[in-house]
Amino acid sequence: MIHSRTLVALAAAALLAACAQIPALPKPAAPLAADKVGLSESSKAAFDQQWWAAFRDPQLNTLIERALAESPNLALVQARMNKAAAMVEAAVAADKPVVGLGLDASRQRYTEHGLIPPPIAGTIRTTATLQAGISHEWDFFGKHAAALNAALGQHKASQADMAAARLVLATQISRAYLSLAQVQAQAELLDRMTGERQAALALVRQRSEAGLDGAQELRNAELPLPELRRQRLILNEQATILRHQLAALTVQAPQTLDSLQARLPAVQPWPADVAPGLDLLGRRPELVAARWRVEAATQQVKESRAQFYPNVTLSAFAGFSSIGLDNLINAGSRQYGFGPSLRLPIFDTGRLRAQLTGSAAEADAAVASYNAALLDAVRDASDQYTGLQSLRAQTAEQAESLAQSQRLLDLAQQRRSAGLSSQLAVLNARLSLLQQERQALDLRAQALLGQVNLARSLGGGWNDTTN
Repeated sequence: MIHSRTLVALAAAALLAACAQIPALPKPAAPLAADKVGLSESSKAAFDQQWWAAFRDPQLNTLIERALAESPNLALVQARMNKAAAMVEAAVAADKPVVGLGLDASRQRYTEHGLIPPPIAGTIRTTATLQAGISHEWDFFGKHAAALNAALGQHKASQADMAAARLVLATQISRAYLSLAQVQAQAELLDRMTGERQAALALVRQRSEAGLDGAQELRNAELPLPELRRQRLILNEQATILRHQLAALTVQAPQTLDSLQARLPAVQPWPADVAPGLDLLGRRPELVAARWRVEAATQQVKESRAQFYPNVTLSAFAGFSSIGLDNLINAGSRQYGFGPSLRLPIFDTGRLRAQLTGSAAEADAAVASYNAALLDAVRDASDQYTGLQSLRAQTAEQAESLAQSQRLLDLAQQRRSAGLSSQLAVLNARLSLLQQERQALDLRAQALLGQVNLARSLGGGWNDTTN
């Protein structure tokens, strides 16, 4: 008989042989540091998680709340998050003892020439076993812990994916609503411009009939009106399409929002003062998701490495076994036992090496994906911040042009009152003012859309501790 010390020595030698077959991996890729991409550690301000409420528009709030509650896209992301949560539960259960209870019964004829002696040999009997068992695999080498951490990382990533989907949905609705408000405001200005052009045309016709203007002046006065009517048709089409888009985003029929009238809110001061710092950019959900996937992939490498080590399992059972159901629950039918088991992957290391190499490649891919997402996030946030700063300067310059147009209109009205100019000069000055107002409207809408884009690019106030 082989001595127990010999068995231990053989097991240790097998363990060393198995461990020696773990392949050496190249140095894993590393995520980019903040200073490498030009990020400061902090910013001056932060966003509220419901950043759209700063626009103080009840209609916009209602649309976004409805979409967040009923969107099928969010339901799909929620299902994926639930699946990731189930994987966490499975990983937790893998490190717990397995307890089972079984009842087996069969009726068979025992051979007369087998191991079973008479009087059972040659008869038909019922055999039954009632047994409870417990087994537990001891996680000496961290396999279960790594699997759990990997599952937790994937679950955290799925939570960030949900936040990213919510942020994208709120951004899409905000953009569509503000664009609708811009189109409707442009339509109002266009109607005023059309009215002024029609008044100017009426004056030119009067002057033409009086012989003060010729056919050329009349044609020049008529020329802008068809173009203004064409632009009005385009604005009507854009408004209809934007209403349909809002209806689809909020899970409603296309015609539901046909009567929706949006108004451009005031430009908020807070986004223009927010610089893209590490603390804000780190709240960008897709960036957080990428970071958690790096963590999950790193833990999967550890789990794959732990597969090379032996599995140590302790099992125990107790129950009854008998020939004949009448003897099953009988003291003499008792059986029990316990003992450890050791499993070594000696002839399966080729598959395990491939699995480990694949896990390492997945980890490098996750790091590369995170680095790409970080670079894109820095560029996006910087572009949005720069765009808002430029719009602020443009708005200041355009405000001066608007003020000058107003002064010209005032002067024209004064000259008209003094009898020094005609009503046509007043109408032309008013048209010039309306052109400036239209430019001011466009800049205001661009600034509001820029605020929405900046809020999105900096995560909209979300962080992974708010779940």
